Amino acid sequence: MKIGVPKEIKNNEFRVSLTPASVRNLVDRSHEVYVQSMAGDAIGFTDNDYHDAGAVILNSAKEVFDSATLIIKVKEPMPEEFQYINEKHTLFTYLHLAGEPEQAAGLVATGATGIAYETVTADDGSMPLLAPMSAIAGQLSVIVGSYHLLKPNQGMGTLIGAFADIQPRIVTVIGAGIAGTEAIDKAISNKAYVKIIDLSEKRLNELETIYGNKNVEYILSTESAINEAIKDSDLVIGAVYVVGKQAPKVIKNSMLENMKPGAVMVDISIDQGGCFESSKPTTHDEPTYLHNGVLHYCVTNMPGAVPLTATEALNKATLSYVLELANKGIEIALSENIHLANGLNIKNGEIVHDAVREALTS
Repeated sequence: MKIGVPKEIKNNEFRVSLTPASVRNLVDRSHEVYVQSMAGDAIGFTDNDYHDAGAVILNSAKEVFDSATLIIKVKEPMPEEFQYINEKHTLFTYLHLAGEPEQAAGLVATGATGIAYETVTADDGSMPLLAPMSAIAGQLSVIVGSYHLLKPNQGMGTLIGAFADIQPRIVTVIGAGIAGTEAIDKAISNKAYVKIIDLSEKRLNELETIYGNKNVEYILSTESAINEAIKDSDLVIGAVYVVGKQAPKVIKNSMLENMKPGAVMVDISIDQGGCFESSKPTTHDEPTYLHNGVLHYCVTNMPGAVPLTATEALNKATLSYVLELANKGIEIALSENIHLANGLNIKNGEIVHDAVREALTS
């Protein structure tokens, strides 16, 4: 199969969809791999590395799309890439269509087939290709949240942690999935006082057996409970995910009025439209904005801040699926693997994933 790796063009996106080692895996199985020049340069994967792995190096994205039928990316195609995409292409990447309706419509109009990493499933119901980036985003949420609490960054001027007789600062995490759990773990290791909010009492009980009750609260999610929890929080992290759908707005604008000025909110769910009513997408160049005195961080590609780690983690998760698509062909691979088929979001100019379609038409 002819496989293409275009350079990512989203703001400050330096991840690359295939490492040279992954390319070698594909070439050794008689596939042709076309890599755009400098696709991995920013994280130390040079054109020579890809050439030595057996890839053909092409100068432009247009040449890559023209040469390949299976396109492997990290992030959703940008509108300026749509001109290169047509019905011969299968895209395998993060799509997050529910969070960007206009972009979804443009991608559907290309006629391409779109398989989304984030809706591929596993036997246990988990999302194996979403998991590594969720884990990274969860850890980063505490790091960037702590950084933006600094006074020069418009935060309230507090340091997450416990010092002598000073009360530890409060971190509230809403959602205890993969991203949320990583955020919880990071906040606890930083000696914060952590409030964990989730819809599942079973999940809260599981976490209580892990973390105990010292400086940790376990709160069943309701609107009033969230409103109460965030009032004295220094850092609030939203980690809510519903497969294929827009994230529910768990924090309403009116709730911000009771928060401390200079508190920080990090919306990990922004790829799916955000879980705060006040959220709007930001970039690594301009990551934050103030709303009602509360600093918001809503970067849509958080793991892009650690592109080498993120690329290695993503390739470890995706390579077996890329090989399956390439070795069997798209149709056979999808027909034989229900979990891979659950990743199918776009086909023949239509949204075919039920949850995504519902999100875009509601």
